[in-house]
Amino acid sequence: MPETQRPNYRSALVVVTTIFFMWGFITCLNDILIPHLKAVFSLNYTQTMLIQFTFFGAYFIMSLPMGKVLAKVGYKNAISLGLLIAAIGAVMFYPAARAPSYPLFLTALFVLASGVTMLQVAANPYVSLLGPEGSASSRLNLAQAFNSLGTTLAPYFGGMLILGATVLGASELADMSAADRMAYKVEQAQSVQLPYLLLAAVLAILAVVVYLWKLPNFKEQASDDSPTENVTAAQALRHPHVLFGVIGIFAYVGAEVSIGSFMINYLSLPEIGNMSESSAASYVAYYWGGAMIGRFIGSVLMQRFRPSLLLGLFAIVAALLVLTTMLTSGHIAMWSIVAIGLFNSIMFPTIFTLGIAKLGPLTSKASSLLIMAIVGGAILPVAQGAIADTVGIHHAFVLPLICYLFIAFYGFRGSRVINPHPSVQAEAKTAS
Repeated sequence: MPETQRPNYRSALVVVTTIFFMWGFITCLNDILIPHLKAVFSLNYTQTMLIQFTFFGAYFIMSLPMGKVLAKVGYKNAISLGLLIAAIGAVMFYPAARAPSYPLFLTALFVLASGVTMLQVAANPYVSLLGPEGSASSRLNLAQAFNSLGTTLAPYFGGMLILGATVLGASELADMSAADRMAYKVEQAQSVQLPYLLLAAVLAILAVVVYLWKLPNFKEQASDDSPTENVTAAQALRHPHVLFGVIGIFAYVGAEVSIGSFMINYLSLPEIGNMSESSAASYVAYYWGGAMIGRFIGSVLMQRFRPSLLLGLFAIVAALLVLTTMLTSGHIAMWSIVAIGLFNSIMFPTIFTLGIAKLGPLTSKASSLLIMAIVGGAILPVAQGAIADTVGIHHAFVLPLICYLFIAFYGFRGSRVINPHPSVQAEAKTAS
């Protein structure tokens, strides 16, 4: 690489790590929206979890179309477009709150999530291209750390601006006249307007900066015209560690999102934290902040221990913490659920890495399947919402418990590579 290009790559890395921060921030704001819109529209838990269903469903629906756009316009332009789409979605929160209309909120959220999907599709590989291949992992870890920083700060921001006002209970609303009740709901719904307009402005500015800045576009690397081996998803799924890995990603994202989604409502229960929703939002920050800290700790531990072993141990501890919060109350139940974030930390990257191990030309297809499995964040929170409506929120955490037990199985046994791809076997023989 010519020396003159290096400053350009450094500036590109600074810009893209800012983008990682933003989409972490956006994703975690959903945990603030959930209790707020639940109160505004008098929703049950199942209806409220449509927020996460809509957001993470966009990953499943839009990832392939966004990948095709990326191939046509290149990485830099795709990132700029993703930021612009996300900004449009954030602006749409204004009319949704003015109505106020829950379906309009969900529509705005889908547009916002579609922009984030484009960022996911483009930004991760873009970081790996911004320098030598040998240090790609280091750059990705740095960018992911900024993503975790965004998820840590979002609850403070959202809790202050969205959940700061006192929320009336169902009995208090019932005592109000129809006109007063509607005026109250409009006032509560409009509390999201300023935060999301500010978010839209930041996203739009970033979109312009990325578009105008002289950053490498890597359009050739983004195109999908190279004559690689024709492989199918079925071929990849014939490898047990891929199949179980897809289920593992589905279970992990579903469990992580479900716990974060229910945390504010759960901690505000009299028998758990007995606090306001605004105060509970700060504990959501501890949950996501624990994931950020655990990521750094895990990176050090993985230099001494097998990743699969650490994954299994972390999942067992997470399962025990879920079981503890289900069987207790008060501060023990409260801190047990918050501490799960620390042990969530290594799960996604470790499952992902184990799921694509020793696949040769099947690696790209397996990667796509693992990314598609993020849809667990759309489906499992709705399922947990249905359980909560039936047996109560305290015992609805049985679903994340099952998820962590499966992840423990994957770490200890399911991640073993039984039949490496023939090309990998041939490389191993040549090396020996």
